[in-house]
Amino acid sequence: MAVPLLVIGNKNYSSWSLRPWLAMKVLGMPFQELRIPLYGASSKQELLKHSPTGKVPCLVDGATRVWDSLAILETLAERDPRVWPADAALRARARSISAEMHSGFPNLRQHMSMNIRKRHPGKGRTPEVLAEIARVKEIWSECRGPFLFGAFCAADAMYAPVVLRVRTYAVELQGACRAYADAVLALPALQEWIGDAERETESLAQFEQYA
Repeated sequence: MAVPLLVIGNKNYSSWSLRPWLAMKVLGMPFQELRIPLYGASSKQELLKHSPTGKVPCLVDGATRVWDSLAILETLAERDPRVWPADAALRARARSISAEMHSGFPNLRQHMSMNIRKRHPGKGRTPEVLAEIARVKEIWSECRGPFLFGAFCAADAMYAPVVLRVRTYAVELQGACRAYADAVLALPALQEWIGDAERETESLAQFEQYA
């Protein structure tokens, strides 16, 4: 039986690509990976061969195509219950904070874009960004250890790019928040992604606002 194909963008910048990739890696779901560098002359054309929106990520499984990170995670959950917590109440909360990340935090995305290769301590701290960081810390402070709901789940995949932003922009963390971020960073799968990102050669100006 053929394994599904996960189409992703640049690992240095594409936070949405990271989310399903990390979940599948950590949970041991076999898949093939196709990286299509974004914003190149032929990028959109290449992406449209796989993704109907021309965006990443997209999961291709035979004739089935699933685009959007959260939709991919929900599809994976139909195949593997470990994607969400087993307890119904915790599962509802995990879905809620994942949807909150999916639809919210616009200022954090704009002013602290994911850039694994760079370090920008002190940058991006508008009042709106600080308010969103405070909300992230509120969520992480309730971590049930070592991950948000004990064992790794989709919620951790959704917040992993924020952990990387915290590292890039040197956001101060204490207590449970620091322990949580360290646990996510220590994941071998995330270390693999970081290593791949550091070896990429593309530089996208729109994500290098503090260069």
